[in-house]
Amino acid sequence: MPSDKPLAPVPSSFAVCRDGEPVPESLKGAVAAIGNFDGVHRGHRYLLDMALRSGKPAAALTFEPHPRSFFQPDKPLFRLTPEPVKLEIFARLGLAGAFVRRFDQALAALKAEEFVNMLARELQLSGVVIGHDFHFGRGREGDPERMRELCRKLGLDCFIAPAIVEGSEPVSSSAIRAALEAGDIAKANKLLGYRWFVRAEVRHGDKRGRELGYPTANMRLPDDCRLRHGIYTVRASVNGKPVDGVASFGRRPTFDNGAPLLETHLFDFKGDLYGKTLDVEFIGWIRGEERFEGIEALVAQMDRDSEEAMRMLAEDRTPSMMG
Repeated sequence: MPSDKPLAPVPSSFAVCRDGEPVPESLKGAVAAIGNFDGVHRGHRYLLDMALRSGKPAAALTFEPHPRSFFQPDKPLFRLTPEPVKLEIFARLGLAGAFVRRFDQALAALKAEEFVNMLARELQLSGVVIGHDFHFGRGREGDPERMRELCRKLGLDCFIAPAIVEGSEPVSSSAIRAALEAGDIAKANKLLGYRWFVRAEVRHGDKRGRELGYPTANMRLPDDCRLRHGIYTVRASVNGKPVDGVASFGRRPTFDNGAPLLETHLFDFKGDLYGKTLDVEFIGWIRGEERFEGIEALVAQMDRDSEEAMRMLAEDRTPSMMG
């Protein structure tokens, strides 16, 4: 079972450089891995590891909002790691910092050569790491070989990472989203290389869980969350310490069939979490959401769910990236 020691804090030395801000001294001459990094999964981490091994300050160059949200604003994107979570993961992996560039019409209109000029002159990079399928510049005109050519002209190092696969399937954010939508936590976490987690504020509910002997921390996840409704084994970070639990994500069909909520029951915990921001990581899928005819049947099932969650927690060895 993972340690119950406090998790490592984000290093105070981690620097974030946004549009219009001067490059911090700690990031001048950095080698930056470039990508959207939604999920910061195993494929992303291969790029980041290459930057960390470069012998120069290692950074990530990422974009907000996600380019897909810019190009397709009418199609909500299930974000695996919102910007604050993504930056914290970068810091926990040992990067010196991150460049966050606003993805807007001006950035989308840059030609490939203009984009690389920005890397060298505005961001003052000494090198870049990109994926084997990376495209950049207006209309995605640039590919890895074009990046290598343009970097060579400007004196930048260019490292190209190979595809990372799990079995015959490339490790990708899309594959992880599909796994979460199916409730396949084991697959999602395997592709990520750590337990997927969410962050939200604990809100007041109807206190029904307390009456059933299962008080819960209720959290509203983003509207774009496509996690399958059901019962999950989870672990939450409370005041920097992990606390085991079981959670329901869904509409509560036995009661009100209302808006989706994440309701987390923490084992062996007593305290007031209202108004606090909580991280909850997902360890395993237990069952789908069900409607019960009576309270006794519901509580009996919750007892069984808790037992199954404890079994999963005892056996799980997946690393944690939770703050």
